[in-house]
Amino acid sequence: MLTNLQQQPADALLALIKLHNADPRADKIDLGVGVYRTGDGDTPVFRSIKAAEAKLVAEQDSKAYLGPEGDMGFVEALMPYIFGKDTADMGGRIEGMQTPGGTGSLRLALAMVKRAGYNRIIVGTPSWPNHAQICADLDLDVVEFNHALPSGQTDMDALRAALADAREGDAILLHGCCHNPTGIDYTNEQWDEIAQLIADAKILPILDLAYQGLGMGMEQDAYGLRRVLVAVPEALICYSCDKNFGLYRDRVGALYAMVADPADLAKVMSNGHNLARANWSQPPDHGGAAVRLILEDEALTAQWLAELDEMRKRMRQVRARLAAAGTAGSVDMTPMGGQNGLFSIVPLSKDQVLSMREKHGIYMAGSGRINVAGLTMGNIDKFVAAVADVTA
Repeated sequence: MLTNLQQQPADALLALIKLHNADPRADKIDLGVGVYRTGDGDTPVFRSIKAAEAKLVAEQDSKAYLGPEGDMGFVEALMPYIFGKDTADMGGRIEGMQTPGGTGSLRLALAMVKRAGYNRIIVGTPSWPNHAQICADLDLDVVEFNHALPSGQTDMDALRAALADAREGDAILLHGCCHNPTGIDYTNEQWDEIAQLIADAKILPILDLAYQGLGMGMEQDAYGLRRVLVAVPEALICYSCDKNFGLYRDRVGALYAMVADPADLAKVMSNGHNLARANWSQPPDHGGAAVRLILEDEALTAQWLAELDEMRKRMRQVRARLAAAGTAGSVDMTPMGGQNGLFSIVPLSKDQVLSMREKHGIYMAGSGRINVAGLTMGNIDKFVAAVADVTA
């Protein structure tokens, strides 16, 4: 009966990695895979993580099961950074659990809303491809609205229209910061309006905070999420440590639920635990434990935040250099200077993306999405010249 399964298409980004690795050109550039890179092109382990791992090896006395909720010390240590030090539990209305990365958190959140009776998920497009893929696998309907305008601004009119058309049983999935794939974020003033619109529509917000600290800073990047939580009675928050702690392969994430009545919190979280047990049983411990040790140690916390500052400053330098290039062929690079996080979209056709790869050895997603951390002060000029060449 296994022969009844249908061949599935290969993941486009994974295929791109293979093509890049097989390219013999010394000056090739990989702008596809979504990991941070230093100015030398490396993706190192954080120094703070190395120190925490050494401490973990020395002090951990068991590998026994933790349960489907994972390391609750890790979950609780993150809360002041996500929700604010003074309102971390919103009066006993918020609780969380550990998940295998941000993807695990999103899968769990969407499975919970499905079980709770929600039918439709409102999503701005373009979005991270796995958002739609998880919804499809759970048989949830996706209602799309346009996220950004060609000018590089968010399309607030489209969002307003989507929320005006929302109905009971809907949820809305929003990127908390560093939008993937556009890098185009809502302003604080827009978040103020969005929070009220969601409250008025009486729908459930699902907030995906996968890149906190990589945009404008830990506090600034949490503004939108916190503003929405003040305005609504219930929400689900999906969190990833893969990027801001560099723990990609260790799969470190968390899911938080906020409820209107603290008395309902245990019931809600019991469903999260039940769904986790059926999916992955229990999350991997190592990465979450390392994060917990960092956040429990003042010196390690300071070291981690300094490393995060280094990452953010480098990406802002790259964006500033791209913006300074002005127009490359028919592409205006200046909006990239005001965008946030790892990603931006270069408005290229599929044929132009193919020309970038074949003619110039520059590898990027077919959508035109680039990982700006793949650019360095040594290869930006080559990239800009290649864009100008294929769009001339």
